[in-house]
Amino acid sequence: MSRVPTGFPKDFLWGGAIAANQAEGAYDVDGKGLSVADINEFRADIPIDQKSNRELDTKYIENSIKSTNHIFPKRWGINFYHTYKEDLKLLAGMGLKTFRTSIAWTRIFPNGDELEPNEAGLKFYDDLIDEIIKNGMIPMITVSHYEMPLHLTTAYNGWYSRELIEFFTRFCNVLFDRYHTKVKYWIIINQINLIGHESFNHLGIAEDKVENLMEAKYQGVHNEMVACGHATKYAHENYPNLQIGMMLCGGPAYSATAKPEDVFATVRHNQMEYFFADVLLRGYYPGYAFRYFDDSGINIKFGEGDEAALKNTADFMSFSYYYTRICDADSFANGNEDHRNPQLDANPWGWSIDPVGLRTYLNLFYDRYQCPIYITENGVGYYDKLEDGKIHDTYRIDYLRSHIEQMKEAIKDGVDLRGYYAWGPIDIISCSSSEMSKRYGFIFVDQDDYGEGTQQRIRKDSYYWYKKVIETNGEV
Repeated sequence: MSRVPTGFPKDFLWGGAIAANQAEGAYDVDGKGLSVADINEFRADIPIDQKSNRELDTKYIENSIKSTNHIFPKRWGINFYHTYKEDLKLLAGMGLKTFRTSIAWTRIFPNGDELEPNEAGLKFYDDLIDEIIKNGMIPMITVSHYEMPLHLTTAYNGWYSRELIEFFTRFCNVLFDRYHTKVKYWIIINQINLIGHESFNHLGIAEDKVENLMEAKYQGVHNEMVACGHATKYAHENYPNLQIGMMLCGGPAYSATAKPEDVFATVRHNQMEYFFADVLLRGYYPGYAFRYFDDSGINIKFGEGDEAALKNTADFMSFSYYYTRICDADSFANGNEDHRNPQLDANPWGWSIDPVGLRTYLNLFYDRYQCPIYITENGVGYYDKLEDGKIHDTYRIDYLRSHIEQMKEAIKDGVDLRGYYAWGPIDIISCSSSEMSKRYGFIFVDQDDYGEGTQQRIRKDSYYWYKKVIETNGEV
């Protein structure tokens, strides 16, 4: 009798995921404060391969706050704040079993350091979560998804400042207290390992306010992980039914060649991708991390009680998956740790398409952590063309089909994969480039990079395809 699973488990969670800062808009409604996302500008003159979030200094931040001359699309989103009922109904029409979104920190604590939360912000999420459940979907909530209050950057120094541990823990505890009867699944930090090209977006550290930016980033993520430990302890002690997750972006790189030097450089690179999950799922700093910090001249300051806080580990692992990269010894030694794999096709933004890489990551992560896994983001950005009122996105269907096939293979390998969240099931503003034309959704939103358009929602061909996938639990 075979012990190999034949397919997806019957209670598999098929879903979709968005982020508040990319969808909601209404940046100045109901007491919301400015967040780091609200100063991400879209500029058509920046080449495609340079559109990712860059390091920011205080002058840029101050000018962006005052500016009316630049386009800041995340301030407007797709108006989900006002259209969520209609949008959730459309998403439920695909048969989604679960829906992941985030809670904008600045709606609850507009400046981030207040003692009491903003009731209007909590009320909005009361209604949003109720509507998700009403439409038959299980909510998964991300606490921090690139929505840090901008005040915590300007008045403090983002996550580099230890004060944020207290501020963020308070934010988490307010959410757990308010929503523990409605929300079982929580991710505390979105893509916690992204401290490179999403550095400011994630950590809110202005580069001209620190002497050693790389050291400041790792100190910031240390403070962040300590806060995760405090929040997880509070949730487990007060609401044992809650499932607390940690999340990585992507995963290990491939070695560019079979040369031993390239292989070992890739091992070292990959260790520092595992690092964040090793701490949050195992409860302590691994030796390789101390070696990396020593070699790099980085000094991480542990506060009193930090090691104890880190012992409060997450219940499940989650990760986003978009592409794979390769690594070689020379690039690693020069600080350019990974780069594109020339063996693979890519989308217009240079993101490699590697379905087998997803199976590889699932096996590597499960072998290492032996805990439930959720793929909380996966998808591909493309330019969609509206033809006769329709979107024929066969390229998206091909991408998703090939990745879901590899998920099924990973389950047969023995991986405890419990859910899959397609990224941006309705078109939203791009995280990395702040443009609308980089689309992931099953639902087209008639809006351009400058916020112009009817905002009409149109089902793409992929909408009906994903509906069939869910109906058959991945058999078709």
